[in-house]
Amino acid sequence: MTTSAELGLPALTVAPGGVATTTLTVRNDLDIVEAYTFEVVGDCAAWTTVEPTRISLYPGTSETVTVRLAPPRSPATRAGEFPLGIRVLPVERPDLVAVPEATVTVTPFHELRAALAPRRRRGWLRGRYRASVRNQGNAPTTVAFTPGQAGEDLRFGVAPEKLRLEPGESGEVRVQARTRKLIWFGKPATWPFEVTVGPEERADTKDGKDGKDGKDGDSAGGSTSAAPAAATAPEAQKPVLEGEFLQLPIFPRWLLALLALLIALLLAWFALVRPAVRSSAKQAAEKAVAQQNATPAPPAGVPAGDTPGTPSNGSAPGGQTKPGAGKPATGPGSQGGPGPGGLAVPGTGQQSSATIDVQTGSGAAATGSYQVPHGKVFDITDLVVANFQGDQGLVTITAGNKTITTIALETFRNQDYHWVTPLQVPEDQAVTANVTCEVPGTPASGKQAPSCHELLNISGTLSDIRPGN
Repeated sequence: MTTSAELGLPALTVAPGGVATTTLTVRNDLDIVEAYTFEVVGDCAAWTTVEPTRISLYPGTSETVTVRLAPPRSPATRAGEFPLGIRVLPVERPDLVAVPEATVTVTPFHELRAALAPRRRRGWLRGRYRASVRNQGNAPTTVAFTPGQAGEDLRFGVAPEKLRLEPGESGEVRVQARTRKLIWFGKPATWPFEVTVGPEERADTKDGKDGKDGKDGDSAGGSTSAAPAAATAPEAQKPVLEGEFLQLPIFPRWLLALLALLIALLLAWFALVRPAVRSSAKQAAEKAVAQQNATPAPPAGVPAGDTPGTPSNGSAPGGQTKPGAGKPATGPGSQGGPGPGGLAVPGTGQQSSATIDVQTGSGAAATGSYQVPHGKVFDITDLVVANFQGDQGLVTITAGNKTITTIALETFRNQDYHWVTPLQVPEDQAVTANVTCEVPGTPASGKQAPSCHELLNISGTLSDIRPGN
């Protein structure tokens, strides 16, 4: 006498996210009333249930229960064949346990999750992006990346071109979009593009789409092929990542306006200033000639340059030295003499330069400055701004209480300014550079910097000043 149990199907096929059922028949061949419980064993135990969970049978009777298989749609449910066993446990005679078995086939499914970062890049010629993907299916997948654009303005590169991912595994590739030509002048251009992410298509899969099976819809073979196509249609959808490259012109429009202004100033200088300078010099020369002609000739016997009663060596009569003779002139026009109150003393200026180094993190602002020493005046003739990392943000340069310029960091790497008429910064005032960092750039090393870093070099003449009377 024993307990017998048999599964209705020796092999089952189930799709993740779906449900498959079979039956289990239990027969009591004992001479007593026996109760039975059920325990699922094997790789399918986590998502297999038996309903009802307990039955009681009289001697010589049998009963059928339902076995329900519902694997979840997740990478943890691997595709393949797995054994299914159900232990039938008698309550009164536990030594007479029965374990019927079957084979369960879990079908594969493909699902990918992908993202593109950053979505938007700006630059002169190229933009670099990162495409990440995660295999949410239950089978190993070779993922291919296919970038494209509506026109032919961009060329693309992907490294590596393919990724082999196990279920639940993630990977990342580098995507580069490059324009075919530079924009020297004008407005920025926006180039949208897409990156399609999907399983690698095999040649036999493409060939299987053609043939009689797709034409003969009334035959038995046509019905069989149509069902898998409908079942796998959602999996054929591939993630499409949208990106954008903003191409900047080499020379922005404001630079053209500045060049036009400089040309206009040069033309005005040649037309107005130079004739005025020549006229002043001519008038001064004519005045000097007139004064020389009006000076009376010295009397006979007196050497040239001497006047009666005044020795030629600057001595007063009687051998005394004439007051003030032999001393250098100290008037406003003499070299090295004191100037008027609050102005630079002629002859004391020296070439000088200073560098302002400003570093700040993303989303923050910082200010660097150079203060003119007390008793000095700084005439700025040259100014160079260096954005060697290619940061994104804003820099504002001021001299004293005047703003020199405000420029966007992403529009330049090195920017220089020069003045014919120097910018004068009085004593105790400062030249400042205020930097607002939006996104740190990527230097020549190819690794994005942790913070924005700008340099401002100022050059000119540093002169002494005379306190006001």
